[in-house]
Amino acid sequence: MFDSLSDRLGGVFDRLRGRGALTEADVRAAMREVRVALLEADVALPVARDFVDRVTEQAIGQNVLRSVTPGQQVVKIVHDALVAMLGADESELNLGVTPPAVVMMVGLQGSGKTTTTAKIARRLAGRSAKKVLMASLDVNRPNAQEQLAVLGGQVDVQTLPIVAGQQPVDIARRAVQAARLQGYDVLLLDTAGRLHVDQALMDEMKAVADLTRPQEILLVVDSLTGQDAVNVARSFSDQVPLTGVVLTRMDGDARGGAALSMRAVTGKPIKFAGTGEKLDALEGFHPERVAGRILGMGDVVSLVERAAESIQQEDAERLAQRLAKGQFDMNDLRGQLAQMRRMGGIGALAGMIPGMKKAQAAMAGGGVDERILLRMDAMITSMTPKERGKPELLNAKRKIRVAKGSGTTVQDINKLLKMHQEMAGAMKRIKKMGGLKGMMAMLGKGGPGDGMGSTGLGDAMNQMGGLPGVPGTGAKLPPGFQNFMNVKKKK
Repeated sequence: MFDSLSDRLGGVFDRLRGRGALTEADVRAAMREVRVALLEADVALPVARDFVDRVTEQAIGQNVLRSVTPGQQVVKIVHDALVAMLGADESELNLGVTPPAVVMMVGLQGSGKTTTTAKIARRLAGRSAKKVLMASLDVNRPNAQEQLAVLGGQVDVQTLPIVAGQQPVDIARRAVQAARLQGYDVLLLDTAGRLHVDQALMDEMKAVADLTRPQEILLVVDSLTGQDAVNVARSFSDQVPLTGVVLTRMDGDARGGAALSMRAVTGKPIKFAGTGEKLDALEGFHPERVAGRILGMGDVVSLVERAAESIQQEDAERLAQRLAKGQFDMNDLRGQLAQMRRMGGIGALAGMIPGMKKAQAAMAGGGVDERILLRMDAMITSMTPKERGKPELLNAKRKIRVAKGSGTTVQDINKLLKMHQEMAGAMKRIKKMGGLKGMMAMLGKGGPGDGMGSTGLGDAMNQMGGLPGVPGTGAKLPPGFQNFMNVKKKK
């Protein structure tokens, strides 16, 4: 997300940082480029104008122009202004009421409302350990209620039984009664949508809201629609007391204009961002982290959180025990590749690691074939159990067999083996960090309470000589992995 804007702004600030001193003319010229970049990203004109004016006023101050690192100072000002534009503080759901807390989902048809309802339910049930009930009030779209029931089964969240012929207000009344009687903490109401905003839709939303008195009314909009999404949000906020916005398909939005304009135009915070079709592809919207990603500063905190969610406790303990003995075979490597896939793959992680996006672009001409991880997994599974346990057994004849079985070449097998050797060396250094405790902390299990925040994580990486494949942590990419990364996306 925000790829095109990030690339444009990165070029502007690289030029600023490359100069020893800045004049007012330099700053104003850079800000003109920033303004064009924002407009090309589909940011609303008034929002882009106010943003650039505010940044320019601060950037041409004497404290910046006389600074030892004026370019860095300008980037810091832009970062802070981005955070302010996105909403300054992260906004959590307001569920601190007498149960059940009612969350009402509204939006146009096709915005991803029903899927988003299931994603939020999964998040509340898993992360917050809430007892959640979902109810579909959509009696217009064919099979809408059945769709929510199916999704409920997939995320292991209960849905209100369907009664044919009931109208939205009656369904809402029955849902509230059921949630109260059965002791649910949260009730999610998936309301009907329309192809466009009309008065009948608004009247229905108001009637349901008056009956259920929701603590949260979340508008679900498709970020790919750009300024249309902002206009929809403005129309809803004029008639329904929205408390927040959920932006879907953010993973496909390289521009990001809807996200950057939403808070400024509607005054409503963005609470969640949908980052994929899977039911776990929903992230809390953190303005400071998003600003860091846009400016290429990475997002280590989100990376650690995602690792903590994705890593299987038993697998991590087993690996730590093997590392304590200095062991790391192909089965262990396969486990690490599976973990990367669970965390979203190379592309999803690149934006979270400081400096990784530039390294990725330099290595692969701007793109990475996400099938690399699957290819490596295919090579490992084509080996016999004995070969996976002892890769040194792979002689020329065995390599040919493995290559044929995985649809790759002997050269690919050699690259994989080289990568394994490099990672085995790095993993042995983990042993020096303190075994299981150090390993779990590095993988995000320790959390800030164990001194493993963004600074602690960097310190741990430096102690072990860096993590393979993570630029800026003191380690070069393993040659094998770098070769695998040198594959452009097929158009």
